[in-house]
Amino acid sequence: MSNAPPLKAVTLTHVRYVKGDQLGHFLAWISLVPVFISLGGFICHFIFRREIQGMFFFIGIIINQIISESVKKLVQQARPETCALLEMCDSHGWPSSHSQYMFFFAMYFTLMNCSKGVGFWGAKDKAALISLPWTLAFLTMWSRVYLGYHSIAQVFAGMILGTFLGWVWYGVVNYGLFCYFPLIEESFFGRMFYVKDTSHIDNVLKFEYDNARAARKNAAATAINSNKTD
Repeated sequence: MSNAPPLKAVTLTHVRYVKGDQLGHFLAWISLVPVFISLGGFICHFIFRREIQGMFFFIGIIINQIISESVKKLVQQARPETCALLEMCDSHGWPSSHSQYMFFFAMYFTLMNCSKGVGFWGAKDKAALISLPWTLAFLTMWSRVYLGYHSIAQVFAGMILGTFLGWVWYGVVNYGLFCYFPLIEESFFGRMFYVKDTSHIDNVLKFEYDNARAARKNAAATAINSNKTD
């Protein structure tokens, strides 16, 4: 056993907390929110929604993470001393990738839902909808310090960098690449996978709800007329 190679955990889901610490247990789960968003949120989005805006959102998330890892390797700032207990001393801590991820997500999500024609909800519900990612972002930032994975400076660095990159990427997508959305929609890829852009619709949920009801009524009327003809 002494000659066995050392083991390394997958840091994406490797979260530790003090046994018996209920707050630590809660914050450990909060630290996994980026994983849930990436593996659950965006994958489900592509399967069920296939929105071009959402796809570019996810591309931005990937670019944001690449930048975070690149900056870590460049700066090479060590994690707090608690990294020994967490078995994380072999990785760098500035900036916090979790914090950067969540604030990128919160900023892009906010701009997307505040801009006319991009939101999925009515104006009355937007405030509550937008507050959710920011709440999760600050909780994630706190969790990384509380659990000992990062210093306060490291999570604040992630917050600033993630917020800035979220703002920049939103501008790139919606003021630089937006004009290409119709081309993507009409491309071979777009037609094959039913990729669509609903950015021109003020309230997508209401639009889909109204059209689904109308389609059902039309189908019922067609069936009735067909029976009368027979």
